[in-house]
Amino acid sequence: MPITADLSRSDLLLVFPRSSGVMAVLAQAQPHAIQPLYETNLVGRVLTAADAPPIFESWRRERRIGAHRDLIPSGAHVVQDVYPVRNCDGRLLALLSVETSLIQLERHRQRHPAFRRAIEWLKRMCLRGQLSAGEGLHPFGEWDGVYFVDPQRRIVYMSGIATNLFRRLGYMEDLRGKRLAFLNTSDDEIVAAAFDTLAPVEREVHEGSHIWIRKVLPLLAPPTPRERLRTFVRDDGRLGDLRGALITIHDATEERRKRQELKVKTTMIQEVHHRVKNNLQAIAAMLRMQARRTADEEALHALNEAVVRILSVAVIHEFLSLDESQTINVRDVCQRIISQNQQVIVAPGARITFAVEGPAIYLPSQQATACALVVNELIHNALEHGFETQKLGQLKVMLADGGDRVELKIWDDGTRLPMDFDVGSPSSLGLQIVQTLVQDDLHGQLRLENQADGVLATVEFPKMPVSPEVLEAARGLPLKQ
Repeated sequence: MPITADLSRSDLLLVFPRSSGVMAVLAQAQPHAIQPLYETNLVGRVLTAADAPPIFESWRRERRIGAHRDLIPSGAHVVQDVYPVRNCDGRLLALLSVETSLIQLERHRQRHPAFRRAIEWLKRMCLRGQLSAGEGLHPFGEWDGVYFVDPQRRIVYMSGIATNLFRRLGYMEDLRGKRLAFLNTSDDEIVAAAFDTLAPVEREVHEGSHIWIRKVLPLLAPPTPRERLRTFVRDDGRLGDLRGALITIHDATEERRKRQELKVKTTMIQEVHHRVKNNLQAIAAMLRMQARRTADEEALHALNEAVVRILSVAVIHEFLSLDESQTINVRDVCQRIISQNQQVIVAPGARITFAVEGPAIYLPSQQATACALVVNELIHNALEHGFETQKLGQLKVMLADGGDRVELKIWDDGTRLPMDFDVGSPSSLGLQIVQTLVQDDLHGQLRLENQADGVLATVEFPKMPVSPEVLEAARGLPLKQ
């Protein structure tokens, strides 16, 4: 149905009886090259005799019915042709309603008679189920060309767009009447392959400096009334005689060029992130070397804090170097930050268990970077102040996806907050960093509070929008651990 709707520039509805006096829309196909008649999906819609008189008349009389009507609510004038759909025994199964605006119908009448016949054959093949192999064909676009060849592979009709496309290859003369073998292109080979199999063929080929996508639809004429009453199928298994083929051409050159440019830019950006990550890790390694040579406890503590902060930013660049979608799974980031803090901050001999709970939440790189720094500082703060004297405990990072908001909680069962603690006026550098990131970068809120079983830090912030395509790309990419 889709390729038939595209080439006939009509809306197609497949309907069948649902119960006595009621029809239901089973399938719908709309043209891509023009504005379709219906703006909504009609699949599942129930029709009564008052809604669609031609459909019920066609079912009652078991024959093709044509009618003119006004489309509601647009008011467009539409020609509706309703065709019976039968099985091989001739039993009526369903109806195919082909609906065309008067404007498109008038344009179609001005085209070459051979092309008009080809479209009628195409509709009949659709009714007989002979286009099922073309289900995966790409749509026919507004700027695609189309031409028709006879069984001898001689060009009979060529649209204006197809003519202009061939002129780009240097064929300035009128190609009608020429055999495909005359062209120094792959058309003849592709059409011959389609004639051999009598099935639609789609191929992408290079023609000079252009990239063309061709679709070939072999056309079979309807069987005669005698054949239709006998078996519907010829002795060679074919229904009808080969009358030629419709060939569509889509120039994908610009699309492929832009895709290649985007691929190169994406690769370059990923390489930059990879190098930044390596540089940050190198800086962290040098600070570790300096820390091992430092005897002063305060300086050692400051160096270790700097190391985990640098590594938190490096984690984001590592994820961006692996994922071209530029979205990051914050759950994976939290797990990575916990591992880094276990290696650098947790004191030897301490037995602290860590856990990350909640769903995978995908955020843009800018939000993910701020979120990573916030998580790192809150974990570091919990380890430094909650487990300063306590060597046994638990720390959990809990994520909640509220649709348009994210809630991040970090809980530990270490030492409680002082009674005079004020999150609005933090005394430590770490909490000052968290407060700034939450308010200025994430545009969210921060709460720290004592609970009966420990201390809970809660960060809540709105999500930046991520397109569904980018989100699906991010979810489909396995991240290296």
